Order: sequence, then structure tokens, then C-alpha cells
Amino acid sequence: MTKEKNFSQWYLDTIFKADLIDYGPVKGTIVFKPYAYRIWEKLQIIVDEEIKKLGVQNVYFPIFIPESLLRKEKEHFQGFTPEVAVVTYAGGEELQEKLVVRPTSETIMYPYFAKWIKSYRDLPLLINQWTNVIRWEKRPFPFIRNTEFLWHEGHTAHRDHNESLSFVLKILAMYEKIYQNILGIYGFAGRKSEAEKFAGALATYTYEILLPDGKALQGCTSHDLGQNFSKVFEIRFQDKDKKLKYIWQTSWAITTRALGALIAVHGDDRGLILPPKVSPYQAVIVPIYGKTNKKKIDNFAQEIQKEIPETYFDATSKTPGYKFNFWELRGIPLRIEIGEKEVQTKKLTLYRRDNQQRLSLTQEDLKNNLENIFKEIEENLLKKSKKFTFDHTFSVNSYNEFKKILTTKRGFIKAFWCENKKCEAKIKEETKATTRCLPIQKSRSKIQEVRSKKNKCIYCGRKAKNEWLFAQSY
Repeated sequence: MTKEKNFSQWYLDTIFKADLIDYGPVKGTIVFKPYAYRIWEKLQIIVDEEIKKLGVQNVYFPIFIPESLLRKEKEHFQGFTPEVAVVTYAGGEELQEKLVVRPTSETIMYPYFAKWIKSYRDLPLLINQWTNVIRWEKRPFPFIRNTEFLWHEGHTAHRDHNESLSFVLKILAMYEKIYQNILGIYGFAGRKSEAEKFAGALATYTYEILLPDGKALQGCTSHDLGQNFSKVFEIRFQDKDKKLKYIWQTSWAITTRALGALIAVHGDDRGLILPPKVSPYQAVIVPIYGKTNKKKIDNFAQEIQKEIPETYFDATSKTPGYKFNFWELRGIPLRIEIGEKEVQTKKLTLYRRDNQQRLSLTQEDLKNNLENIFKEIEENLLKKSKKFTFDHTFSVNSYNEFKKILTTKRGFIKAFWCENKKCEAKIKEETKATTRCLPIQKSRSKIQEVRSKKNKCIYCGRKAKNEWLFAQSY
């Protein structure tokens, strides 16, 4: 099945052929096989390094949350109730209080914040945990929507709102950099609407990605929690003026959904295409043996392998053609072919997975240019992703145009909206499109500028201040 004709089937075929997962025994769960987990592990290392540069420290909190804690913040409880899994029986008896299996950790963490934070000297508190969460999915789709998924969740506490909001936007910029510079995935960073924000937050910021079927994917979130949780959990500190004040908070996360975006955005009909920094191997060496030259080829291949980090030498008994197809399917950025000709000329034949181009370089030239080759691959992937996003982002002036795009091309739609929840709900009901975000200034680009000078709401015609991004989504 081709990606263009049936994206969903292509996606499922690709992740199984590339040996990324097995389905778990419970609906919506998956088993991460070594290759998939290594991709996540490499992304995890990158994210972990970035947040530690900001002074964030890693911790771990329990998976079970007493239901009474989850209920403390009313909006938060109502938002997550449809998705939670609850334990009522354990240790051979009925539990006196139900235990919620972690959907997110605000309510298990914040009683401890109240214990730990007493003075302005205890601020800012910057922590993160790498863990799994459970959110019961009715329509699971591997990596994109799972009942159990892996993520990191950061939580911070600050003296004032300027400081906390600055941190929220700093995290958003970090995610945007990782998606674009590491994963090669273009998107829009912006603020969620009131209806689409995180339950219990003051505001939610997101990075929205367009997938090949024209649907949007929320790539990450960074939440301005304000003082909503600190007032509920009585998290107060004595400031310099000796007054007791409530802290200002943030929470933020990126999940294994990023792997789904990676597969969907870059993959082609041959399989995965992986960016170098998160690929389990950056290059694979495929020997092409003759009748009598095996030892010379192996020696040369091993010599090359020592000089290039994260390179796999495929010395298995499979044919070269089989190996070519196998490693293309798995998306390895660079293939190095070594046969009798390469040994004699000391020139290597290279194949780039991203653009399917073949190159010929000496051993020394490869060593000197490898970093540039990988950088070109990253830039090319981002360029293709950006072009696709721009080609499928439309500015409209009427609701009829809006509906027509969703029934023909699909994609991101930029439209003025009055920010009334009733209009937003009606648009969703009638078209299945939701507000994805209000793009922040630095993410706004010239796409297909067909703007209304009167700035009227696309649905009701009332005055509208801002042009929002809409799309159907997962």
C-alpha cells in the first residue's frame, strides 16, 4: 500500500515491516521492540540534556494517585475523568480509597511542593520525570494515540508570573528547536484556545504538525498553570517582603507520539527515513563479496567502521540486494557499499536514504565530510517537511471555502475567529476541525496570503482580532 493512496494502512504496514512494535495484550498498548526503543532513547538523551541546561533535575513520583488528590482541582479532574484507569481491588481486598493510575502527575507532585517550598529561597523549583502514563483510548493508533505511552513531564514553581510564563515559552522554543533541528519536522508553535487547553491550566502552548493525510498532530505541550494548582494544594512561600504568596507553576511534556510524527512525516513507500541524530545507526556498511576477496573487504570495512561513529557493519550471509532493501526499510541515513572495486580504488560508494542519491568519496573525504553530509540530510528533511506544510496551509475568507478545503485537500486552515466558544464548538460539530493554535509571532510566515482586511469571524461574522490555525486532527 502506498503512502499517498492510503496513509493509515501504509503507516501500519511500515511500522510492522520495520520491526518497531508488537501489539500489547490490552487494547491501545504496544510493545516497543529494540529498534523503536533505541530511537526513543536517543531522543530522550537529547531532550534530557537540553532541560538540564535550564537547571532542571530529574525525579520520580509514584504511578498511583489517590482519587481524592485528583479531585482537588475541579477542572483538572473533569478533564481527565473520561480517560483514567482506576484500581479498586489490591492485596486481596477492596481498597478503601480508589487509586487512579497516573494520567499525568500534577496531583501527586504538588502536595510535596507544598512541603518543600517555604521561602523565596526555595524557588525556582525545576523538576522533571521520565515515565509512562495511562489514558484510556477509544480509538488507538500506534505511537499517535496509545492507552499507555512514554513521556517526560516537567514541573516548575516560580515567584511570579513573568518568570513562570518566560519558562513556559523557553520550553516551547526548546521543543520547536528539537523538532526542527533534530527531527527535521516543521510545524507551528502557538497558544491553544480556552476549549483546547490543558484541564486546569491558565494557558497551553503547543507545536502543531501536519501529517501526510492532512490531519494535525499535537507534537508537545507547555502549560502556564498560573496559580490554579498552588491555591488548591496550598503551595505558598514567604517572599522577601515577609508576606505569604502562592507560587506560579508550569508543566510541559513531549511523548513517544514524536516517533509517530517521525515515521509519518519522513517515511516513503520504501519504509522509514530517519534523521541522523536519532537513528539507531547513522550509517550501515554493506559488503559486496566476490569469490576470493572477502578478507580484504572485511578488513577495509572494519577500518571504515572504526572511523565513523554509530556505524553497523552488516556481515550477515544475506545477499547485498536483501541488505539494501532491509536497511532502506529501517531508514538508516547513509549506506556505505564496499566491494572489490572500492578496495582497489580506495573510494567508497555511498547512498543517501533521504534523497536516494549515490556518492563516491575517498576514505579521507568521507571522514572529513561526514558531519556535513548528516547536516545536509537534516536540512533536506526539514526543507521537505516545511514545503509540504506550506503547500497544505490555506488562508480563507469564507466558511464555504473553509468547508471545501476540508472535504477536498485537507490541511492547516488559517482563518479569523472571534474566540467565542460557541462558534468553535459549531465549527467542530459541522466540520470535525478544531482550533489547533494561535501561532506566535515568530512562527508566522508567508504561506498563502488571502487575508480579509475586515477581520471577521469565519463562522459568525463578528469582529475577530486574530487569525487562528484550524485542522482536523488525531
